[in-house]
Amino acid sequence: MAGKVCLITGVGPGTGTALVKRFAQGGYRIAMLARNEERLGALTESVGNTHAFPCDVAEEQQLKETLARVKEELGAPEIVIHNAVGGGWGEFDEIDPKMLNRNFQINTMALLHIAQATVPDMAAAGHGVLLATGNTSAYRGRQRFSGFAPTKAAQRILAESIARSAGPKGVHVAYVAIDAVISVPWTRERFSDKPDEYFCMPADIAEECFHVAHQPRSAWAFDVVIRPFGEVW
Repeated sequence: MAGKVCLITGVGPGTGTALVKRFAQGGYRIAMLARNEERLGALTESVGNTHAFPCDVAEEQQLKETLARVKEELGAPEIVIHNAVGGGWGEFDEIDPKMLNRNFQINTMALLHIAQATVPDMAAAGHGVLLATGNTSAYRGRQRFSGFAPTKAAQRILAESIARSAGPKGVHVAYVAIDAVISVPWTRERFSDKPDEYFCMPADIAEECFHVAHQPRSAWAFDVVIRPFGEVW
């Protein structure tokens, strides 16, 4: 089968779909992972070279079986983007601990399982990319983020640890943090008083991810933080 394989988790209506479209445009065959089977089916019909693999990445055995299916049916991925995200809000003394645990399974443990399943093949080939999308919570914990920020910080540190091990073997590991509100229907509704400049556009996020995934070996980035030009930081 012609075309390199790119595996993308968290194929939702915003960044995930934009990533699928950009990497498919770049000539990759896309393995799409998400819980919403209907959405994946619609994308396979509208975007060429896409393949649906319904999966809840929080479920370890299901994720491992799905990753094995991708390799068997499409081949070992050369680019892997962990875009799935588990979130939630609440103060530390009011959240259900189960929320923190589930977010940890999605954001951090799933990255570990994915890396263990895909990076060895990349290292054996001498090249490959493992990229995780993150956000501001990977760098600081704010009020009402107690059930979310710890898992994103852990995700980033895990990615950095993988990068230090896999980089010398030819595998580029990077963390792309979006310090912004992403333009999706529910954020547009919630922040209906904000202008377009307030939002980070999914297609622009995908473009930057594509760029990071194709950096020359002499200038690899690990920490990449993107934000709209009007963002105060």
